[in-house]
Amino acid sequence: MSSAFDKLGIDDLIKKAVLVGAQGIDLCVFRRDGSRQDHTATHLEYDAFDLDAAKRLIDKFNAAGLQLSLGAFENMIGGDVSERIKNQNHLLKLIRIAHLLGGDENNVKVGTFVGYNHELGVQENGFQLNLEAYQRVFEPIVDYAESLGVTILYENCPMEGWRSAAYTSTYNNLPAVLAARKLMYALIPSKAHGEIYDPSHDIWQHTDPVEVIAASDITRIHRIHVKTTRNLLTKGRIEWGGMYPMQQVAASLALKAGVSQPLSDWDRHHYEAMLPGFGGSDHMDWRAFVDKLREKGFDGPFEIENEAKNSKDTGNLMATIQGYDAAIRFLSPMLWNLGPNGYEYKSQTPLQIRSGQQDIAVKTIADL
Repeated sequence: MSSAFDKLGIDDLIKKAVLVGAQGIDLCVFRRDGSRQDHTATHLEYDAFDLDAAKRLIDKFNAAGLQLSLGAFENMIGGDVSERIKNQNHLLKLIRIAHLLGGDENNVKVGTFVGYNHELGVQENGFQLNLEAYQRVFEPIVDYAESLGVTILYENCPMEGWRSAAYTSTYNNLPAVLAARKLMYALIPSKAHGEIYDPSHDIWQHTDPVEVIAASDITRIHRIHVKTTRNLLTKGRIEWGGMYPMQQVAASLALKAGVSQPLSDWDRHHYEAMLPGFGGSDHMDWRAFVDKLREKGFDGPFEIENEAKNSKDTGNLMATIQGYDAAIRFLSPMLWNLGPNGYEYKSQTPLQIRSGQQDIAVKTIADL
């Protein structure tokens, strides 16, 4: 996932992917005028993208022996109404781009969040109301993607730091738990949407990712995020418990009572983001996780999302690269076949532009 290389252009990004031994890049294509600041990058010129740009990009990736995907992760059903509509329109641009890049035929998917509408959420039956908001917004979007041969993928991050720590809840993205995702698929049965499953988010929720996979419809899981979590036994964890986030109170009162307070909006659930195999052990059995995925028939990409405190968050480019390298080496005996040169990745089919592919106009949510 290209967010860890947010300062690099596309050519340098490709070089770094080859350097660390990856076989593809999930290109982050966030809105340049968006309000989100954390872990974002924009690695395609999305407003000027046409069929010629698609051909050039495929040639570039084929020359490097890489596959590709793309995405942007924003609030689609809540928050400021004008920003919400811009996010929806941006998602439609990415679906169009994925179509021009071959869509499902090239395994080019579009990653997104759903987000959450807190004005609805604070009402009685707020979760049901959010499900209904999701259905209203995403039914036409999924239909549009399906018509173009493209699959949308939701990531299961709760986005626990997406709002101020002064808010009680840290549930800020609808597909954050398996029950929500199953309900979403019941509301919109199309196979043109599925998920990028990230086990790290379930670990700090004290849920075993192996059991989540066992209970999941594996046909809905198209990507696995390689990211993990070390749960921390902090003073705050003892004071606030593991069921609810740390709550922010008046600083003078917290000091007087000697009660732990969040150091940032993200510091509420007593964990450290990690990459597997880099800088210590985490609280996940990766071997059991991969074995369960294989048992269920998963054969999609494992995608490294580097948000590790000791890697990407250092701001040091070499530490970022070392994190990727360590994660690939850690997973290779589980994912790759043993060959003359040790564990080796199988060859990939080059990306192809569809025969007779035509350029198509940009759609907006109002058009749908």
